[in-house]
Amino acid sequence: MHQRARDAEPPTPPAPATSAGPTTPADTRGLIAVLAGDGRPLLTFTGLALVLSGVFALFLAATGHFLPHDEQFLGMTAKQLCALHGCRIVHFMYHDRGAFGGSIIAIGTLYLWLAAVPLARREPWAWWAMLASGGVGFASFLTYLGYGYLDTWHGAATLVLLPCYAWGMAATWRTLDRPRHARALLRPGTRPPWASAPGAGRACLLLTAVALLAAGAVIMTVGMTRVFVPQDLAFMGLGPAELHAINPRLVPLIAHDRAGFGGGLFATGLTVLLCVWCARPSRSLWQALLFAGVAGFATAIGVHPLIGYTDPTHLAPAVLAATLFAAGLVLTHRHMTDDSREPRARES
Repeated sequence: MHQRARDAEPPTPPAPATSAGPTTPADTRGLIAVLAGDGRPLLTFTGLALVLSGVFALFLAATGHFLPHDEQFLGMTAKQLCALHGCRIVHFMYHDRGAFGGSIIAIGTLYLWLAAVPLARREPWAWWAMLASGGVGFASFLTYLGYGYLDTWHGAATLVLLPCYAWGMAATWRTLDRPRHARALLRPGTRPPWASAPGAGRACLLLTAVALLAAGAVIMTVGMTRVFVPQDLAFMGLGPAELHAINPRLVPLIAHDRAGFGGGLFATGLTVLLCVWCARPSRSLWQALLFAGVAGFATAIGVHPLIGYTDPTHLAPAVLAATLFAAGLVLTHRHMTDDSREPRARES
């Protein structure tokens, strides 16, 4: 009887199946591919590395130190060289190195903005701007060799950054909106009337960028040829022959500093020119230009009174360019910081 009762009991229903929703595909990428992402993290790293390198250059100039390989090349320390001719040779070298540090801080700042904003929107002009600027910047390393001095630390940093930059550029190329040809650099990002305040301010910024390009080309050429202009020699109170007599490797080291600063200045001018011409007006761009301008002009101009190199002919071009740049920022402020103009970055 009990057996029949048990047989009559209904079977226990199976447990209801749980709904887990759609299955997410497994992420099979390796760690390096995850960190590289769409390429922008690598370009951001490049920009950040440039900023930190510029800060390090300013630190060395402010604290009165040469790099170890500089002292090894010269066979003299900065302190030993500073004991000669009222330390003016060392001060002259610091003025080039400090200005170079400011220029690469400016470039790095604009690279950070390019990676974070227009490349996030997949705008081809930003990719071409980074290609042009980066090509000039990395190629300028070759100008250092004109006088036979190989900066091993700079060379090592270049060997580290160049693959990151190249990989980042290759990866971001695949994400760009089409058409993605270089003609994107010819299209202006905005067209305010030139007679208006925004138009006049934009013209000031563009003229400043052209002036930086010209100054960078001249300084690079001087660094690779005669190294000094008359005002430089007047400040030090020495001629090339006397510098050679102090140390035959002194002029090659100074030529390296000069050519490096010229290359950094040229790359800065090119980056500013393309950003101002091609980018849409935005608060973030205005702030990036402000920070880059302060870093570049404050170091290039501010170092001169600190060391007593106050020749008006030497300083006038930099002061004029800084004034023009400041006027451009003031005149474009309202136009560029109107938040309704800036679209949100597209999700990748």
